[in-house]
Amino acid sequence: MTASPRIGVLGVGNVLMGDNGIGPFVLKILESRYEFPPEVVLHDLGSPGLDIPSFFVDYDAIILIGAVSAKGRPGGLRLYRKHQLVRASTPERVTPYDPVLGEALLFAELGGKCPREILLVGIIPKTTILGCSLSHAVQVAVVPAISAVLAELHRLGARAKVRPHEAKPSILQTEQVSFEFTLGETTHVPGYSG
Repeated sequence: MTASPRIGVLGVGNVLMGDNGIGPFVLKILESRYEFPPEVVLHDLGSPGLDIPSFFVDYDAIILIGAVSAKGRPGGLRLYRKHQLVRASTPERVTPYDPVLGEALLFAELGGKCPREILLVGIIPKTTILGCSLSHAVQVAVVPAISAVLAELHRLGARAKVRPHEAKPSILQTEQVSFEFTLGETTHVPGYSG
């Protein structure tokens, strides 16, 4: 471990499968709008495979962002902590990547290489068919997802700063999504008490 806790903000999902690409999408918006301290690393994992545990070992804490298989309306935000993700038998699928993600976290935990803090910021997809656009319901979830990430970073002692000049995000969904939303209220996430 390094002197300062290393925090990984990891987007998971396939940008070619509709709402499944929400994790990388949110990650690119964060990169374009915020500056992060050196201990925070943003990384797009794409669709995780068996190599996913290798992305966890360098971090003391990780924030995963992606679509989740959960009951609720499309665009609903679900937050899962480490104890909910790391368990030997998962009664329900938490993400479309189960069992890969769950098993990876479990093996990392058993091997002593699992980050001490984990938060999955999950968004319920409307559609995950082939295509590069996000549904309107999932687009609406972008601001609450960003708020959840920023709130967790703050809780972990890492503050992001708004960029003086916002960069255009390098994402496939740019033509489909309105970037006219405001991120001014980033401290409250409905249903999340931190």
